[in-house]
Amino acid sequence: MTSSVSTPSGSTSSLLNIDPTKTAVAVLATAVFTCGPVTAAWADEGGSGFWLPGSFAWQAAVPSPLGFSIGTAYYHATQNTDPSLNVSRGNNVVTGLLTSSNFLMVTPTYAMATPGIGGQLELSLTFQMGNYTAADAGTTIADSMTAVGDLSPAVAQKWVADAHNFMIYTAGNIPVGNYDPSRLATMGLGRWAVDGGLGYTYYDDKSGREFSAVLGLTYNFMNPSTAYQSGVSLHLDLSASQALNDNVYAGVVGYIYNQITGDSGAGATQGAFMSRVVGVGPQLGYNFSLGGRDAQLNARGYYEVAGLNRPTGWNAWLTFTIALAKSEK
Repeated sequence: MTSSVSTPSGSTSSLLNIDPTKTAVAVLATAVFTCGPVTAAWADEGGSGFWLPGSFAWQAAVPSPLGFSIGTAYYHATQNTDPSLNVSRGNNVVTGLLTSSNFLMVTPTYAMATPGIGGQLELSLTFQMGNYTAADAGTTIADSMTAVGDLSPAVAQKWVADAHNFMIYTAGNIPVGNYDPSRLATMGLGRWAVDGGLGYTYYDDKSGREFSAVLGLTYNFMNPSTAYQSGVSLHLDLSASQALNDNVYAGVVGYIYNQITGDSGAGATQGAFMSRVVGVGPQLGYNFSLGGRDAQLNARGYYEVAGLNRPTGWNAWLTFTIALAKSEK
C-alpha cells in the first residue's frame, strides 16, 4: 500500500525542452485508452490489492520542497460485497464480506535536484499501522486485527515546464506486516508487489486552477502462504480543484481501478473472479506556514460505484504534509 501527498515547490521555470500541451494530451490519452471500459476485469486476492485507490490527488505531479518532508495520512473505509458472493480470504472462502478499515500512514520523503536530467528525484518510504475488521455476512464469523502493515518504498522523478508538471514513479510492497492466512482480518498482504506509472498536473498559480491525473500499473507476485497470484491491475487517480483564496482550495477527486489479467495459482479457487470499482467525491485543502515551513492539509472522500466482486462502499482521507526545511519565501 502506498500513499503520496505533495506540496507545491513554487517553481514555474521550464526544466524540459518539450511541448507541454502535446505531452499533457499524450498522458491523458494513454490513461483513457489504456484503462478503457471498466466492464471486464479480474479480482485481487480477497478482493483487495496493493494499490489503495485515491492515493494520488491534489497536485500529484508537482515537485515537493527540496530536502526532507513528512506526510501523514489517516484513511477510513466502510465497504461490503454482495451477501451471496463467495470471496477467498487467505485460506478461507466466505459468503459475503463486510469490512471496516482505519489506517495511519506516515511517509518521510527526501527530494533532491537532478541537474543532469532536469527536475528532481524524490525518495520515500511509507509505514502503515491501524485496524482492519472483517465479517462473513453468511455466518456469525467476524475478525479484527490492530497491527503494523507492510512497508512501501517509492521513487519519483518530476519535472516542471511552466504550468505543466510531469512525473514518472515506481513503488513496491515489502511483506513485513502482520499477516495470517488463517484469519479473515489481516494487516499485511503476504506477498511482494511492484507498481509504476506516470502522472501529469496542470497548475496555474494566477488562476488557481489545478488538474492532476496519475496512471499506474501493479504487478503482484505469488503469495507463498496461499499459492495465489493476483493479476495485473490498472489504476487512474484524478483531481480537479480551484483555489478560493491564497490558502484554501476546493474541488473533486476520483479514481478508476480495473484489472487486466486473471488471477492464477492453486489457491485461486474462484476462477475468473471479475472485479472493478470507480470512486468519486469532494476535496478541500488548506495551505499554510507552520514555523516558517510549508504545510498542507487535504480532506477528501470517495463514494464508490460500478463495483463488482470486491468490497465497495465509501472511504475518506485526511492528509497532512510539512517540509522540514524553512521556506525561502
